[in-house]
Amino acid sequence: MFAYPNAKFEAIGNPYIGEKALYSLIDRKNLNEFKETLNLSRDYDIVGEDVSSIQKSLDENFLQTINMMRKDSSKKMNDFYTTYLEKIDIYFIKSELKKKILGNKSETDISNMVLPKTKEFLIKLKESDKENLPELLLAYGFEKELIEDIIKEPPNLLNIDGLIDKHIINRLRQVDVPYKCEEAKNNFLKRSLDVMNIKNILRAKQLGYDVPTCKMLFLGEGTEIAPWKFNDLADLQTPSQVISALEGTSYFNVLKDSIELYNREDSIQVLENVLDGYFIKLSKDISLKNYLNLGPTIRFLVSKEYEIKNLKMIVKGISENLPTDFIKGYLITEAV
Repeated sequence: MFAYPNAKFEAIGNPYIGEKALYSLIDRKNLNEFKETLNLSRDYDIVGEDVSSIQKSLDENFLQTINMMRKDSSKKMNDFYTTYLEKIDIYFIKSELKKKILGNKSETDISNMVLPKTKEFLIKLKESDKENLPELLLAYGFEKELIEDIIKEPPNLLNIDGLIDKHIINRLRQVDVPYKCEEAKNNFLKRSLDVMNIKNILRAKQLGYDVPTCKMLFLGEGTEIAPWKFNDLADLQTPSQVISALEGTSYFNVLKDSIELYNREDSIQVLENVLDGYFIKLSKDISLKNYLNLGPTIRFLVSKEYEIKNLKMIVKGISENLPTDFIKGYLITEAV
């Protein structure tokens, strides 16, 4: 049942995680040229005259892509696609929850949310008082541990961040897929945990968090980052030391060459980009090992998500006349 959709996803491909296609778009003089070039691809039909509308059109393209994938796939995959969209929306939910906790009343455009369920939740969140949050969060499916943390005074926003990340990981872990797809799904989740954990500890060391706070950022055991390994990383002082301590894992090999650039720019973004590029490569490896079931679906989904992020960044860069090299520094390309 996977033969047709897998072949289709492979045929469509993901050109905008490669330097050649991305750099040709960066060179466009204005947003109209960007749209015209992008729309030459049969997989894009982007509209809009300003940054916001074009970026929104790109988000809609991603939703259309997932709906296409859902339509072409077995009905047993429906929950997987829905939960993957929840994974994207969770960042909006995280942001809005923290705003509610802090009493921030700034408006958010909920039209950017992917799922109707998310839009409904955010409308209710906006209308609710802080005292009503536990009931609302429970109805949405959040765990009691998160709810208890939110009503604490003062709330620990860092811990809330981690509990929301754990929530979506658990949602993906629990989602039913055909039996032969379980291995690919679990490999995807474990690699996701590795990358999220390494990003968390690198960012924490950049910000100078103490050791107990760093250890609190662990999201769960992945493929190569076990609890003991994460604790060892948390005991270190700097991002460079963390990278050195990753020797023996595949993540060291991709990060080590970026230490010099990180030290020069003092930007954790450099290291996060490298990890994201490697995660795309890992999704390709999962695809090759699980080619007859969920593998190509995971690879295409992951790559498409990064494609859209890249394209939105280029739109912003062109609109603000940012230097080409500056824009390139924010793009995610598949690791070689």
